Amino acid sequence: MARMLAILGGVLIWIASVYADSTASPTKGFTEVVLNATNFIIQKPYDKEEYERYSFIDGVHSMWVYSDDKPHSPESKTRPRTEIRIQGYDYTNGVWQFEGDMYVPRGTSGVCVMQVFGAVKHATSLMLLVSNGNLRHYNDQVVASDIYDRWIHLNGIHNTDEGKVFVFVDGQEKVVANDGGLANHYFKCGVYANNNASSCMESRWKNIRLYKSDLELQY
Repeated sequence: MARMLAILGGVLIWIASVYADSTASPTKGFTEVVLNATNFIIQKPYDKEEYERYSFIDGVHSMWVYSDDKPHSPESKTRPRTEIRIQGYDYTNGVWQFEGDMYVPRGTSGVCVMQVFGAVKHATSLMLLVSNGNLRHYNDQVVASDIYDRWIHLNGIHNTDEGKVFVFVDGQEKVVANDGGLANHYFKCGVYANNNASSCMESRWKNIRLYKSDLELQY
């Protein structure tokens, strides 16, 4: 109990110190963890070869899927996807952060491009969706407008101790929201068809990094 109180107290101090300074980098107070090819699991339509829906060229992960594609496994009832599932850093506690640069070609719409998987009553604690050129938190709040055909920098922070998620776009805080409750969590990015999906959906990613709060690393 004393250890948990110490961690919680440290996390609250971290929140106050980082977010009190609007110019602070979202990665302040975090330590990067090691990611390599083995941590990137490609989920794609089960009847397609990986190269038919994914490429990695010059440091850029390109993922695309069609609205009439199969799900990622024959048993799945979910919609089509081509996503990177970050493996090896699943978590149930602590403060974790995803970072990456994203590019969405014009015409892609009705698709989830980044998510924090795991929640109590539904599948995710965070979803960022593209709809008609706008990036949204689920189907509600607009996070960024006119995102087509340009690189944008995304940071997604999940504070499980406080039950909160934070989203930064190009270094600016855009979302503070409740998560979906304690579960087994992990990060994903790519394209996952949602409501009113375009016939073809694509996103490109580079400089993907993962971080853990320094305060958690001390215990």
